[in-house]
Amino acid sequence: MTSTKAPSGEVVLEAVGLTKHFPVRRRLRQIFRKEHEAVHAVDDVNLTLRRGQVVALVGESGSGKSTVARLLAQLYPRTDGDIRLHGVSTRVKGGRPFREYAARVQMIFQDPFASLNPVHTIRYHLTRALKIHGNAENLDAALHDLLTRVSLTPPERYLDKFPHELSGGQRQRVAIARALGARPEALLADEPVSMLDVSIRLGVLNLLRDLKERLNLAILYITHDIASARYFADQTLVMYAGRMVEGGDSETVTQTPAHPYTKLLIDSAPDPDRLIADIDPLEEDRGNGEPPSLIRPPSGCRFHPRCPSAMPRCSTDLPVPLQIGDTPGHWAACWLYDSPEVAS
Repeated sequence: MTSTKAPSGEVVLEAVGLTKHFPVRRRLRQIFRKEHEAVHAVDDVNLTLRRGQVVALVGESGSGKSTVARLLAQLYPRTDGDIRLHGVSTRVKGGRPFREYAARVQMIFQDPFASLNPVHTIRYHLTRALKIHGNAENLDAALHDLLTRVSLTPPERYLDKFPHELSGGQRQRVAIARALGARPEALLADEPVSMLDVSIRLGVLNLLRDLKERLNLAILYITHDIASARYFADQTLVMYAGRMVEGGDSETVTQTPAHPYTKLLIDSAPDPDRLIADIDPLEEDRGNGEPPSLIRPPSGCRFHPRCPSAMPRCSTDLPVPLQIGDTPGHWAACWLYDSPEVAS
């Protein structure tokens, strides 16, 4: 598996100004009557994945989280920006360069049933991954090792089963084992537990945490559940309508959020200790409304049409990341903190 000799904290994968615009299809062009329209799915995203650390990317559906993962996996070509593997700018389109890149950066998809071919056994899925990446020297031992690493034991019970014969949690463990067959340095986990029963989500997250520590992996954990980000991730980044709005260590971002959108995400999570009688009637409508169109995104801050603290400046000026207080690395792209007095 991945060498543990490399130091923890070493930068494995970086996104610098990563941008992806999807051209609007012809029928939609006719509706909008503009040939140059595009969906601004991701704009100017910066993130860094380090060995032995988990970065959580949090946001509501449609915010661009999964697109970021697919860009980092180089499944989509980027419109602008850079992807750096160990500091080297990397762009691959297919063939051997893509296989070499995929051997170092693997993706775990949201739906474990859809990501496994239903007509093939678990043995086939894992064997194919091992052979493609040249790790099948001792095939039987490698297969047993992969299933043991993901706690599917004894391995003989699972190797000749088909995906439909396994539970959702077991299928996701197989998908993780297949990714490990490439001996990657970075895992891109796109909502790896959202399709699973609540009772087994913690087991899969604990498995990923154990693999991170034992194999010294860098992990990007994509989720809409900010509570699990606090539990699982070292750093949390919050994304809204294709742009990053806040970032910092997970404890700080989830316990003392700065951006109004982050506060909205946390307040929207079920809390049995929060009584209806305690809710301020003036706050009931906070954050109401739909996310903006990414074909014609709002000028300035993309959250300003829904923001309870919006100022005139928010609708015209694109906010820049601003340091929050004295906490190292905690920032928010919000004009509310554009003064030393407020930021502190």
